[in-house]
Amino acid sequence: MNRLSAKSSYAQKKKPDVLSTDKGWPQRFAFAAKDIADGLKMWRLVWVLSFSDIKLRYRGSVLGPFWMTLSTGVQIAGMGFVYSYLFKTDTTTYLPYLAISMIMWGYMCSIINDGCTCFTQSDFLIKGTRIPFSVYAARNIIRNTIILGHNVLVIIAVFAIMKFHVTLFALYAIPVLLLWMVNGFFISLLCGALCARFRDVTQIIASVIQIAFFITPIMWFAHDFRTNSAAKVILIYNPFYYMLEILRTPVFNGSMDTQTLIISLLISAALAVLSFVAFARTRGRIAFWI
Repeated sequence: MNRLSAKSSYAQKKKPDVLSTDKGWPQRFAFAAKDIADGLKMWRLVWVLSFSDIKLRYRGSVLGPFWMTLSTGVQIAGMGFVYSYLFKTDTTTYLPYLAISMIMWGYMCSIINDGCTCFTQSDFLIKGTRIPFSVYAARNIIRNTIILGHNVLVIIAVFAIMKFHVTLFALYAIPVLLLWMVNGFFISLLCGALCARFRDVTQIIASVIQIAFFITPIMWFAHDFRTNSAAKVILIYNPFYYMLEILRTPVFNGSMDTQTLIISLLISAALAVLSFVAFARTRGRIAFWI
């Protein structure tokens, strides 16, 4: 009897769980910030999931991710000699430029394309476990960065074969790469939520990236088209150009262009704000959309 009365008194004292309604933007921002903070604390889980993705993708393969490295090297070698002849450019300069441009562009595109499906492809985890959504965005970044580590071997090989001299200013590429990873994280949050709601957006983004490849100085040099007014406008309003340029300029010019760096930081800040606001607005609905 005493036990029953104790249980009943405990049940009366315990407050029942109450589902509260949406209290506006302050609450949304708080939940979004907490989601990102909790996701960063679970970095070990992010690392394990990323390695698991790579093992599953290349399971049964002899070379694994190095197949992509090998194919990338063959593609750069073939394109380098052909386009250097068409553009009448020195091969020893063009091949290193093409190698770093193609590999970093592939890294950027992989982050964006995989970011579009970072939530929909993890629907079984989202519906079955309570893991912060930011974990899936960070998983996309780490997975593609590991693959980038394999492809960097192509850049090193090309630079060594062409005997391209690199100064210590090339170390600026390390903080730039960290900036790319932060941008990729916010892009994954933005595109992942948007594509979870509207599945056709994935194809639209893929088409935009394909068009951006041809209007971004990857296979051609930007300074060759600065006299063309139309090409100059495309470069000015092309965010991909600034992101690539802050990575390539220290390597090839031995310096950092201040104007390009400032514009890149402004683009990154705008992307972070837009992504955070969109994630705060859509975070509570992602589980229902997938």
